[in-house]
Amino acid sequence: MQRDAIDFGTVNIPSLFGKYFVTTLLGMVSMSAVTAIDGIFIGHGVGSDGIAAVNICVPVWMIFTGLGLMAGAGSSVVASIHLARGKVKAARLNVTQAILFVTIVAVLVAGLIMTFPETTARMLGSSKNLMPLVLDYLLWIVPALPFQMWLSVSLFIIRLDGAPQYAMWCSVITAIINTVLDWLFIFPLDMGVKGAAIATGISIIVGGCMGIGYLLLRARVVRLIKLKMSRKSMRLSLRNIGYQCKIGSPALLGEATIAVLMFMGNQVFMHYLGDDGVGAFGVACYYTPFVFMFGNAVAQSAQPIVSFNYGAGKMDRVLSVSRLSIITAVICGFVGMMLFVLLPGPLVGLFIGQEGNAARIAIDGLPLFALGYIFYVTNVASIGLLQSLEKMKPAMLFACLRGLVFIVPSFIIMPRLLGDAGIWLAMAVSEALTTAAIALYYFLGRRRNF
Repeated sequence: MQRDAIDFGTVNIPSLFGKYFVTTLLGMVSMSAVTAIDGIFIGHGVGSDGIAAVNICVPVWMIFTGLGLMAGAGSSVVASIHLARGKVKAARLNVTQAILFVTIVAVLVAGLIMTFPETTARMLGSSKNLMPLVLDYLLWIVPALPFQMWLSVSLFIIRLDGAPQYAMWCSVITAIINTVLDWLFIFPLDMGVKGAAIATGISIIVGGCMGIGYLLLRARVVRLIKLKMSRKSMRLSLRNIGYQCKIGSPALLGEATIAVLMFMGNQVFMHYLGDDGVGAFGVACYYTPFVFMFGNAVAQSAQPIVSFNYGAGKMDRVLSVSRLSIITAVICGFVGMMLFVLLPGPLVGLFIGQEGNAARIAIDGLPLFALGYIFYVTNVASIGLLQSLEKMKPAMLFACLRGLVFIVPSFIIMPRLLGDAGIWLAMAVSEALTTAAIALYYFLGRRRNF
């Protein structure tokens, strides 16, 4: 069977993982760069209020991306296992159902937000001062977010189909277009926050169309097919989508964790430090998706290898790639942490001038915030591995711990214990507690199921 260009079942694990990790990481860093590029141009073209306004809108972006990751991860795991068992039609069916699902959900949610933009902005924590900028960004970015979900799902499937380089270029081209248009709309055309939103929207529409175009026209094996519209077929689709969502839900919770982090952080920083505090926190939040993408790149690089070999019963290869993934995650997290601890000034200066109050708050706080990165990356990779093995209960548990159970109390308690420093340390405390829970799970006799 000509399944793809890469044999997941026999190729040497380090070289196979390395090939996927490099291209996946480059692609994901490019996708993270889409929002970061917005921040850099807005910070220098609009100011810290622009950064704060976009940061308030980012949870919406994260939820859309999370829904896409949920469907993409779930359908990719299911399709990988079907391919390992020779069921090509079943793999195609699940992928097509996932694309249809995210399209319907995205259109409905985007329509709801566009109908009630001011209510949405207030729910996200916008102040009266920031409301005009928040609405400028929100109203222009939301119509494009369904394409972001297309891109999120298709990248999983394209890598599964044996084309990790094409997946990378989908992300890279999106980032390049966003960079050029951000500069054009913010500086020569002086369109401010609205220009950044339009630039980002155009770029992700292009990326989403590239992803769907591959699945329709270029896919080797895992391509989209025509779905039947009978009552029986619809019941089957709902069942399959439900199972995909169950498998992929930790990926949604991973993005939701960033959304909760930003939402809670915006509330707490606004309470303690005002608009300048939210602007400073916004700088840190522009870097957080990069850190998340390192862990996610590890998880997504391992996913087709783990799921295929798990479906084929080759557990020695599953254990080998799992160990390699965790080691890679720890190294990436440590390097990222040290970078932010040692160079907070230049990193803040990329987004806003270092002479303002928001910059001073960010420079003092970023090293504290970065202490959690090593735990953050390790947790994302660990949960992704459990997800690839269809171990949904522990994956969901750990995703909920880091996304809600630990982060919310940390934001409430830490400022009372340590003042302003406690706000910055809340994420590190939450992620460290989650890492401890994962380690406890592993060492209490469940190693063979990891």
